[in-house]
Amino acid sequence: MNNYETVFILTPVLSDAQVEEAVNKYVDLIKEKNCEIVAKENWGLKKLAYPIQLKKNGFYTLIEFKGEGSVVADLELAFKRDERVIRYLTTKLDKHAVDYAITRRAKVKAAKA
Repeated sequence: MNNYETVFILTPVLSDAQVEEAVNKYVDLIKEKNCEIVAKENWGLKKLAYPIQLKKNGFYTLIEFKGEGSVVADLELAFKRDERVIRYLTTKLDKHAVDYAITRRAKVKAAKA
């Protein structure tokens, strides 16, 4: 099993309920493929570096998961077919990136507490 993280940006015209429904759709898709969700972070509405499809903002979400490589192709196909998704990026994490992600999550958790 490999470690992956995927970040995707949803269109800013969605309501909070629609954003949550879209995120849950991808979490369920990952779980259906027998993958383990390590972490899920909602980064909220952020300004884009440059306009995409005439939009200047988007809802960012990060999902870290463990699974087989074939899951990435299915996940990215679902992103391509969904008009709510503006951009997406999935990366395979090496051992150093996994350690960094654990440290980053601990810092975020400590900052919220």
